[in-house]
Amino acid sequence: MTSRGSSSSANGLLPVTITRNHDDMEAGPGSAKEAIEDDDELLEDPNDPFDIANTKNAPHETLKRWRQAALVLNASRRFRYTLDLNKGEDKEQRRRMIRSHAQVIRAALLFRLAGERQIGIGSTVESPTPSGDYAIGLEQLVSMTRDHNMSALQQYGGVKGLSSMLKTSIEKGIHGDDTDILKRKTAFGSNTYPRKKGRSFWRFLWEAWQDLTLIILIIAAVVSLVLGIKTEGLDEGWYDGGSIAFAVLLVIVVTAVSDYRQSLQFQNLNAEKQNIQLEVMRGGRTVKISIFDIVVGDVIPLKIGDQVPADGVLITGHSLAIDESSMTGESKIVHKDLKAPFLMSGCKVADGVGAMLVTGVGINTEWGLLMASISEDTGEETPLQVRLNGVATFIGIVGLSVALSVLAVLLGRYFTGHTKDSDGTIQFVPGKTSISNAVDGVIKIFTIAVTIVVVAVPEGLPLAVTLTLAYSMRKMMADKALVRRLSACETMGSSTTICSDKTGTLTLNQMTVVEAYVGRKKINPPHDSTQLQPSVLSLLNEGVAQNTTGNVFLPKGGEEVEVSGSPTEKAILSWAVKLGMNFDLIRSETTILHVFPFNSEKKRGGVALKQQLDSKVHIHWKGAAEIVLGSCTQYLDSNGSVNSIEEDKEFFGKAINEMAASSLRCVAIAYRSYDLDEVPSDEEQLSQWALPDENLVLLAIVGIKDPCRPGVKDAVRVCTVAGVKVRMVTGDNLQTAKAIALECGILASNEDATKPNIIEGKTFRALSEKEREQVAKRITVMGRSSPNDKLLLVQALRKGGDVVAVTGDGTNDAPALHEADIGLAMGIQGTEVAKESSDIIILDDNFASVVKVVRWGRSVYANIQKFIQFQLTVNVAALVINVVAAVSSGDVPLNAVQLLWVNLIMDTLGALALATEPPTDRLMNRTPVGRREPLITNIMWRNLFIQAIYQVSVLLVLNFGGKSILNLKNDSTAHAYDVKNTLIFNAFVFCQIFNEFNARKPDEMNVFRGVTKNPLFMGIVGMTLVLQIIIVEFLGKFTSTVRLDWKLWLVSIGIGIVSWPLALVGKLIPVPKTPLSKYFTRPIQRCRNFVLQYFQSSVVA
Repeated sequence: MTSRGSSSSANGLLPVTITRNHDDMEAGPGSAKEAIEDDDELLEDPNDPFDIANTKNAPHETLKRWRQAALVLNASRRFRYTLDLNKGEDKEQRRRMIRSHAQVIRAALLFRLAGERQIGIGSTVESPTPSGDYAIGLEQLVSMTRDHNMSALQQYGGVKGLSSMLKTSIEKGIHGDDTDILKRKTAFGSNTYPRKKGRSFWRFLWEAWQDLTLIILIIAAVVSLVLGIKTEGLDEGWYDGGSIAFAVLLVIVVTAVSDYRQSLQFQNLNAEKQNIQLEVMRGGRTVKISIFDIVVGDVIPLKIGDQVPADGVLITGHSLAIDESSMTGESKIVHKDLKAPFLMSGCKVADGVGAMLVTGVGINTEWGLLMASISEDTGEETPLQVRLNGVATFIGIVGLSVALSVLAVLLGRYFTGHTKDSDGTIQFVPGKTSISNAVDGVIKIFTIAVTIVVVAVPEGLPLAVTLTLAYSMRKMMADKALVRRLSACETMGSSTTICSDKTGTLTLNQMTVVEAYVGRKKINPPHDSTQLQPSVLSLLNEGVAQNTTGNVFLPKGGEEVEVSGSPTEKAILSWAVKLGMNFDLIRSETTILHVFPFNSEKKRGGVALKQQLDSKVHIHWKGAAEIVLGSCTQYLDSNGSVNSIEEDKEFFGKAINEMAASSLRCVAIAYRSYDLDEVPSDEEQLSQWALPDENLVLLAIVGIKDPCRPGVKDAVRVCTVAGVKVRMVTGDNLQTAKAIALECGILASNEDATKPNIIEGKTFRALSEKEREQVAKRITVMGRSSPNDKLLLVQALRKGGDVVAVTGDGTNDAPALHEADIGLAMGIQGTEVAKESSDIIILDDNFASVVKVVRWGRSVYANIQKFIQFQLTVNVAALVINVVAAVSSGDVPLNAVQLLWVNLIMDTLGALALATEPPTDRLMNRTPVGRREPLITNIMWRNLFIQAIYQVSVLLVLNFGGKSILNLKNDSTAHAYDVKNTLIFNAFVFCQIFNEFNARKPDEMNVFRGVTKNPLFMGIVGMTLVLQIIIVEFLGKFTSTVRLDWKLWLVSIGIGIVSWPLALVGKLIPVPKTPLSKYFTRPIQRCRNFVLQYFQSSVVA
């Protein structure tokens, strides 16, 4: 297993501890970890506000710090997609207000009822008022549920009476045809609520306008416009000011369009997140529908981890406990039974099973009111976003300093008479130049300085993360991954280990019973009922039919039987149906007394039944074979005789191990008789009754086959090559887990299947914290693990320096999903509690989709690096050219309008082109990206300096020697000056167009590979080229350019195209393994730490 990636401070320029270097940004394995000098610890800077390695669950104080430290010109745009630190408080206040309003009404009602009882008036609940086809109206339903009014429910005849009023069967649900559903929606509303509209395009336009530099430029443009028209007349005087204003408006519009598109993508993803799929009973069968399609009268089965999708009344429940904290704010589990039957929408099922009748939907529920009153906050921090704010701040400070220097130099030269027009005329002569001309000259100088700030401060750099994440999230939906937290997509690129479930993730989740033992007899084939005595078959069918959360539906007309439930339940029910089980008949012949729902800790579930004919009580258990077997003292053989199990335990243990070694999931079914007199008669005592689980009689052991997913072995191999260790964490038997791990390639061979590579959960749990940390790194397979074991493993791995991704589907997996760096919930088998605790939902439950998420995570990081390299090259070149020209000649070759166009290419269009590059297979041929690895690698510095030095050199040569090189000596001074500056501008833009291709592949020789697979990149390059031609050839008055002949166009293209072979040659230059910035920061940090130590020691002395 590889160690964690290298570290640098969050701004990406000042590294701290380095533990891995990469030869290659997008390919090739990282170099071996070098020996680190002891004093590297000195490089850690706890005071760096941008050093947030993991923003998941980060405290608000930390998030505030980096916002305050960032240099920001447009806060409303820069922080748009970050977490709104005030919104959570606002949501909590609204929730409390709605809740207290409901509680006040409820308290008043209870007070009134108590008073009526005291004076003997009795209940005064109004009779139900018919509404359309139904015997009760919307207002009465809403009032009863909101007030938790038991008197009203009893007057309506309880749940049965209420279901009759709503034309619903509590066993089979509503009919569910289109006409029925339409009538219910018309009478009682739909399960939707009015959502707050997202920002309009005009809002984005307004926010893009808020940039301080753009506001200054608009003001300068207006003043320039007024002075120009005053001095030169309307026909000629409006060009200077008008062109700047137009350029600024273009920047604002393009920025707003780009931001608006991102916003729509986030809105669509949010809608997808809220579209929960759940099961309801309609027409006697279990069907899966969207939460938005639930109607009043629906019968909804509830199990651990489900979200209560609407307001309702409990029909039946066993050990049902509801977490109402999302509505009440109190983290108290509330037990529900027929005495407290009211259920609130938005709450979670914490334990037990049950079924509810829907009485209120959408805006008629407290949850609907809450959701309608708040807007979804899509903002959050990502570590890369925070680091890029650090980069932008650092570059911005440098750019601001340069702009101030240029402003000072140009003003000095202007007022000392050293600034001349293109025809050689001195612009300012003391006592002769008019005030309006002097003001106009100063405004032009000031405009240039402000424009340098616009170019120098990379305001779009942090937003490029959001752009690439929005693009990645949309594409990941096609790869069956729904991203709930932006930062998870990014963090996935740094993951060093994936702790994966077995069932449904590494396997297909298509379970079938392939082996069965009844007594010592192996039933072959397993569904041959002729090999079993009727009494044995009757007990087996009774246990399977009643001890289940699944359902069997027999359609009319002889169609195939429909079996629903979890994959394991479906497999066992299907097996029993083939044995001849009549599901509905068995359930009608027995009454359920009490249920112990299947528990992932105890790995078994039970039910107590009373037979209606003879009032016999049977307690049925089903669960992990070796655990249920341990509670058995007898077994029933296939002939119906009861035998002691002591002598045959070894036989059954061997049978279980043989099935497990064949990668079968082993489930045992057992029962015991019980005396009816010993069953608690009081309802409250019955609900607390612990079902007896000793002295059981073994009925059967079944082996369930769940084949490996096709392609999972390749996916595991890809992870191994990519330096990501795959670990299997399963509740199954260790032998079953080992067999599947060998089949999937997680274990290379039988030789690897030794302790502690494979370990049982209880063994790992028993270790001390220190021992767990040491053992965790070696664990490859953990069998018979509980959700708590998974949590302990995640904690141990994280303490050991791993970046951990963990999959989970059960409610009890929520703590591990929350604790892990990346929590991956299963979309099909996952409960709503697991999904809410996760960062990414794997929609098809497939491990191959998890690997695709890793690929996308690495792509995000690589794309951002491409954009940084491209943007910094433009920054450096533009700043150096203008500074050198300003200092030496008092003029700048790139004016304000031209710089704004370059800024547009560099910022918005560059981000769109480079941040949306699709991932390549080469990304998975390297070790994970360190979460604190320097954003700007040595390879990037090399590429950047080569291109910037080339551009600066060529363009400065043209600036100072352009007249003679271009043979313009015979032209007028003004025309020669304009041609030279136009060529510099044109060549500079072409350099960026060609360098955009270089930025695609910072470390590959072939920069054109896969370019046709990104039509957006080709479209933006093509559009930039066309617009550049239009600007130079047709908009000369606005941009202060002149038309160029075909020879000078060829010269421009030639200067730009040289960047390709130059980049090719540059990639042959080796770079040192130690990050470049480390050489500069080490002496500075040492010096600072020495001063601090000296100061502290002197204070102590």
